[in-house]
Amino acid sequence: MPEGDTIWRLSERLQPLVGRVITHSDFRIAPLATASLTGERIDRIWPYGKHLYWQCGERILHTHLLMDGEWRIHSMGRRWSKPAHTARLVVHVDGVELVGHDLGVVELWPAQQYGQRTAHLGPDLLAPEWADTGRDEAIARIVSHPGRTIGEALLDQRNLAGIGNEYRAEVCFLKGLHPAAPVSACDVPAVVDLAAKLMRDNRHRVKRTFTGDERENTFVFGRRHRPCRRCGTTIESSTLGGATSVADPEAGRERIIWWCPACQPLS
Repeated sequence: MPEGDTIWRLSERLQPLVGRVITHSDFRIAPLATASLTGERIDRIWPYGKHLYWQCGERILHTHLLMDGEWRIHSMGRRWSKPAHTARLVVHVDGVELVGHDLGVVELWPAQQYGQRTAHLGPDLLAPEWADTGRDEAIARIVSHPGRTIGEALLDQRNLAGIGNEYRAEVCFLKGLHPAAPVSACDVPAVVDLAAKLMRDNRHRVKRTFTGDERENTFVFGRRHRPCRRCGTTIESSTLGGATSVADPEAGRERIIWWCPACQPLS
């Protein structure tokens, strides 16, 4: 599932493109059907939470994977492994073909708009400045709404950028918190610190893990009706309101939550 660590790894894979010139681009979405980046130099590629940005000359390409999107990198002429109709953007650089399949968001806008277009996002857990300023800012944003559930607070990209449903489920389990517990009942600094640690530990892994075992990598996420790895109690699931922020393209959706009734009681 694409969360902050997924986009960080994707950005790292794309770093060899920085400094190179785009030889062909094909936007396959109606709003950008006539747009082109052909001939533009890629000056920078970077992640911000779940978002990926490319600076190409005086413009920024912004993509978001949502649930099903992915970038695939091929040698020129190689047959695509996914159907052509799923491609939303095709980019050629020095004999390499990059295809963005099922991308949830594809935008192209002037580089000077970056600040205003990202102002709604909270601190990125994987940003270099996280320890200096990001952590305290994220904590302050979360505790400013004490009556909100911790599950909703963690998903709200206005609070901190990068956490999705899998991290939310696993962080809440490891801290012994029901996702519907109010923020006021939680040790928010400890929750935020654990989320940042887990994401930083996982950013270098091909398959993220919360248990230390990549074969059985989650405690509760996706494990409804299965026994808790810690106590054996049957894992339960329900839904919880999604983040209500325009910062998250998935905003407003109810999202599934998983928890162990014994390890994460809702008091």
